[in-house]
Amino acid sequence: MNSYPPELLTQLAPVIYSDLPNNPNRAIAPPPKPQDAFQVLTLRLRDALLAQRKMTIWQPEKNKAFQVILVDREVRFPPRKLVPPEDPQYSSAHSPLSPLTPTSPLHPDGLIAPIWIRKHTSLVPSVFVLFLRIYEHPAHAARNPLDLPDADREREREAEERRKDAELAADVAARKKITNERGIKLTVVLMATRRMLGESILSQSGLDSRAALFVLSPVSPSELTEFVRSLQQALYEPALEYYTAHSKRVRRKRNRHSQSVASYPNPVGGLNIARPLRPEGWTVRYEYKMACFAEFRGEDEVALKHFQDAYEMLIIMFGSTAILPPRTKRWAEAKVLADCINIKIVKLYLYNNEHALALSHHNTHIRQFGDLSRGWGIGEETFEFWSWIARQHRVLAELLEQGTRSTLVLPVHRPVAPSADLSRSQQTIRAAPGLEYESMRSLGINPSHALQHPGFYYYMAARCTEMRRERFVAALEAEMNQQPITLSPGFANEKKVEHLAIINELFTKAYELFKKHSPASSQGQGRLTLWIAYRIAKTYYDAAKFDMAVRFFERIAKTYRREQWDSMLRPLLSMWYACAQRLGDVELSIRLLIELLGQDAVEEDDVSSLEEDLLAVLKSTVPSSPDQALLVNLADARPIFESDVVFWSSEVKVDELAAFQLSLTAPKLATISAIPFSRLMIHFSGDLPSISVEHEPSEGVSEPKPIQRVDLGEITSSYDGSALKANLRWAVGSTIVFTGSLASETSTTLKVSSVVITVEENGWKVEVPFDPHNTRSTSSSRARWLSSIDPPRFVPVKREHSHSTVVKHKPHLLNVTFQHHAPAYLDEDYPVNIEITNTDSRDLGVVVSFLLQPTEIDHAINWIVVDEERSTSLIKGIHLGVLAPGVSTVKTLHIFNTGAGGDRMVDVSIQTRTVSLTSDKDEDDQEDEEEDEESQAPTKTHDTMEHLKMLVVPTVNPISVVHDVAYKRSLTPWTGLADLQTFDETFWDDRQGGQALLSATMTCAGPWSLNIESLELQRKDNMSAKVLDSSTDSGDEDMFSAEYLEGDEFCASCRIAFSLDDNEDAAEQVIQSPGQFVVTWSRTLPNGEHGPKATSYFALPALRPPIDDLIALLDVPPKATLHTPISLTLTIRNCHPTRRHKERSCTGAAARVRRDTGVEADTP
Repeated sequence: MNSYPPELLTQLAPVIYSDLPNNPNRAIAPPPKPQDAFQVLTLRLRDALLAQRKMTIWQPEKNKAFQVILVDREVRFPPRKLVPPEDPQYSSAHSPLSPLTPTSPLHPDGLIAPIWIRKHTSLVPSVFVLFLRIYEHPAHAARNPLDLPDADREREREAEERRKDAELAADVAARKKITNERGIKLTVVLMATRRMLGESILSQSGLDSRAALFVLSPVSPSELTEFVRSLQQALYEPALEYYTAHSKRVRRKRNRHSQSVASYPNPVGGLNIARPLRPEGWTVRYEYKMACFAEFRGEDEVALKHFQDAYEMLIIMFGSTAILPPRTKRWAEAKVLADCINIKIVKLYLYNNEHALALSHHNTHIRQFGDLSRGWGIGEETFEFWSWIARQHRVLAELLEQGTRSTLVLPVHRPVAPSADLSRSQQTIRAAPGLEYESMRSLGINPSHALQHPGFYYYMAARCTEMRRERFVAALEAEMNQQPITLSPGFANEKKVEHLAIINELFTKAYELFKKHSPASSQGQGRLTLWIAYRIAKTYYDAAKFDMAVRFFERIAKTYRREQWDSMLRPLLSMWYACAQRLGDVELSIRLLIELLGQDAVEEDDVSSLEEDLLAVLKSTVPSSPDQALLVNLADARPIFESDVVFWSSEVKVDELAAFQLSLTAPKLATISAIPFSRLMIHFSGDLPSISVEHEPSEGVSEPKPIQRVDLGEITSSYDGSALKANLRWAVGSTIVFTGSLASETSTTLKVSSVVITVEENGWKVEVPFDPHNTRSTSSSRARWLSSIDPPRFVPVKREHSHSTVVKHKPHLLNVTFQHHAPAYLDEDYPVNIEITNTDSRDLGVVVSFLLQPTEIDHAINWIVVDEERSTSLIKGIHLGVLAPGVSTVKTLHIFNTGAGGDRMVDVSIQTRTVSLTSDKDEDDQEDEEEDEESQAPTKTHDTMEHLKMLVVPTVNPISVVHDVAYKRSLTPWTGLADLQTFDETFWDDRQGGQALLSATMTCAGPWSLNIESLELQRKDNMSAKVLDSSTDSGDEDMFSAEYLEGDEFCASCRIAFSLDDNEDAAEQVIQSPGQFVVTWSRTLPNGEHGPKATSYFALPALRPPIDDLIALLDVPPKATLHTPISLTLTIRNCHPTRRHKERSCTGAAARVRRDTGVEADTP
């Protein structure tokens, strides 16, 4: 913005004058002491006032703050008119700055001069604040405390103070008269140590009653800041009234001017006659002044309207060369004024966050004045045109940069995704009217139609400055060649401009801002940022600062290579090579020439230029270290050759040959046939040796064939490393195919890891390594296999990963069988014999692991046992030793199952590996396990393989049990309530209990016969039940010993006494089982032998006796005689917790009984 007057760009604010001295040590009556409180107050006041609003271009805050200017108390204001007010011609006189005043710098047809803005921002305030110290007579210190007050001295003190106050009031009145003439508000701030209101000074000086007088005493800094703030708030309204009065005065002049109809004289062309300002010019003046006064008042919308009206009238004036002839002084002034008004309009739009309107007005300004410039003879072919365009972009960039440092928030231009909450039909209806626009918007956005960050406009300014320099250089060359050309008046000044310095400054600012506003990326800097860095490097190159340019090229090229931006990398490498030539860096020149060969960066009419340059450098220079090769690493760069590696088979076995082809194709544009390639090294993965192919010219062949074939033979680990011979010369686009076969003794992946080609000339030894799978073309082409040379014929290889082949070991041949008798029984030791047979031709070390899969059966606890190791899940690493070919080994797995029947699954993992055992070592005399593991440690000749098997064992219950329970009431008489034996701990109370007769029927449920060895009842008596006797208590051990087939049954019974608790609900009582049957059995094997013993437990069922409220027990004699009476006893028991009345009758004897709860009665 330095190109324009700062007065025309600054943000206008109300101006206040203060008479605080710049040097606070100036005498103020009375003279202050070195540590006087008023001196400190004056310093703080001065700092507080100067800390207020400053003159800046960007200041959108709407606070009641002034621009404070410190002046002398006797400052004089510039006259409003050339004659004093007493002159009779005062009313018809004009301002010194009016175009109608002959001595004015604007006479006769000027518009607005910056001095007019300076007058209202520096020379004429809206408010004048006087800081005055009230005179106070020095206090008289009494010599004796008993002295009486001196009346005469007091009268003298009061008279002196009244006289000083009168003088102070007279000074204020004189200043008031001067300010009233200009309509300026005068405010007085009295500084005193005593409390006083200053009514006498207010009345004698003629000050207004509103915000005219303030009293200030020495206060703290915080209180002083609050005073300054309140002072500005009180004076803000008078300041607005001052500028409002100015606006009204200018509006009246504009209205009078628009109503007056006067013919404007058009002087005869060719006569140098001063023409007065036209009506359009007066309109511009008035609109601009009203806009400035509105800006003083903080009314941005009003100011924007007046600025727009002034700008539109200026466009009308520029459209007529009769009003504003091109290249005149007034034309240049008006052009500067139009640019500044455009900046004001754009700034006011940005204050209101109207980014689109701001950018639209900026673009319209450039377009309109661009069209006008072509009519003035200042078109795109002139440096003046591009200088002006660059200035507009730079001013906008500086304005945005200042705004972003404050409160301006730039818009984010991202495609708006449709809302996920809207239904599909709503989205269709909403998108239908602007479907075409939205579809185009999704493709991108025009940067000229969207407000960007300031870096973009700095970049545009730099590009326009480059165009300016090009036009200037063209004009300079035409002048030097004495060609007929019309030179502009500013051509002499243009010669003094350092164009490259300006371009570099603008690009640097754009680069920094692009880095600041670009989103963070994992890949580093953005591409546009790197493009700007390239423009900076090019500017350094044009300025002959080659070392600086090389630094930029090094950083930029890394990203361009990695992201394969070849179209941008080619000119960069060419310019980089030119810098290396100017700097005399030979090694860098060689590196860049080799990389340029891979880019095919040659002209069609000079395809051998790079080749010739490389040979010239190698022949005209010598290396600094002859014994050390120059390594040119082309990582991430396009190689010289388009290379490809193809393996015929996707996988091979160990020691089996894998055929491959390596093809190297020369560039299709640049020639490399003269480059002295001396050696080609092919490096393979793994332990395979590298192959060296040395150059040997072909006999009788003048030019290389389009396709050559070089046989590399069989390459194994025992290769002697002798160099092969071949013709290493390529014509344009020719191909050399290197064929061979690889074999590996270990399992690996075979591939060509790298290729190194060597150039030797004049002591130079340049090695160029490159990746054989990195092609120069960006498009992925399908791999091809050369099957014939004459004629050339290729077979497409359609599989993926054709550039490598996998070497696998030969499979280990094993035969695994499971020997067991399914199904398994619960609770038994179920053995499974696993037989492993080595059917391979190699010795195999075998390690087996077992994994018992968890089951979903409730209350099932399973485990496996191998040797002495037991686990509920995994048994790992059981070594079975080394199996020779044809040898078998057996390992027994024991499975224990409980709970319920179902399938049990065991994963069997068998790991095998080849081992080398000495012939004199016998397997029967192997050492312990640790030494055996150490002897079988894998070496490079060992290979490992895993065999997985699934063992499914169906499991059933060997014995099914059915229980039958019968309940019997207790016949024992009830004990009385006062019977003492009921309090004994061993007393068995069976009043509500009885006996349960339980029989268990056991059936052989499995398909295998069982040998029952024993059956016993294991008692678990408790508080509510106990076993009285059992059928298994006979003591005969052979009572159940027998072999039972499927479906056979055997029984056992027992008698259980139980008791119910009186304190609990009998219906909800469940009596816990008082024991379990224990059956010891064994499986009968197919060979008739018995398997290992097993024990099954069958718990007695829980007892649920029937519940009755009233029970009748009838006691009948065991025998009776005919015709002879017998005695029957009926016992009635009331088990209900409440009292009842019951009636019962009996044959032979009748009785009516009434009993209470818990009482029994016998009736004979």
